[in-house]
Amino acid sequence: MITERVCYGMTDPERSKIESIVARLAGAAHKGELGTIVAEEIQKYSVFELQVIGGRLHLEIERLPAHYRHKIRSYFRDQIFGAHHMLLSRYRSGAFRKCTDPIRDPELFLSYCRMIPDGCMAWDESMWKNPEIWSARHRLFYYLIAAYTMFVEDLPGHPVGMPFPGGQVVEKRVDEYYCPIRDKEKDVFFSICNFCPARQTD
Repeated sequence: MITERVCYGMTDPERSKIESIVARLAGAAHKGELGTIVAEEIQKYSVFELQVIGGRLHLEIERLPAHYRHKIRSYFRDQIFGAHHMLLSRYRSGAFRKCTDPIRDPELFLSYCRMIPDGCMAWDESMWKNPEIWSARHRLFYYLIAAYTMFVEDLPGHPVGMPFPGGQVVEKRVDEYYCPIRDKEKDVFFSICNFCPARQTD
């Protein structure tokens, strides 16, 4: 009989599986290989799991103030499911097989990979209805999509145009991206902002 130690809602077997996936990511030699690995892992998610992830995203949006919710809804969906669509389209078209471009800032990428297992454990699910259907595997989906967006496409983790409280938005200026919260979540170790290619908005 296998005894499973539970820590922050994730069992040892769950963590081991996540660490195995992260090891695959960390071993990518270039952007094309990383894109391929992410796509292969993303395709393992069932339709039901995608529905759970979509449902959680909907709940997160609905918790926001009404005036802000209206402005940000499409950007949150694009961040997750727009990137999901782009990832699989490029994978199925064979684009990744032709890409041998180096990964931007390999050391930062490896730091991102090291963060993921603990990041998957850090989220507080107690506030959600039916938290038992939300697992570390669903949290991993978020990090896989962000890995593709930030380290394969070199795009900001939050889409261009995404508004934040206070009126500022994620911007593209010539060939650089700027985000008003890029450097403001350093104390949140599991935030994708700490690994984003965008610069802090002046």
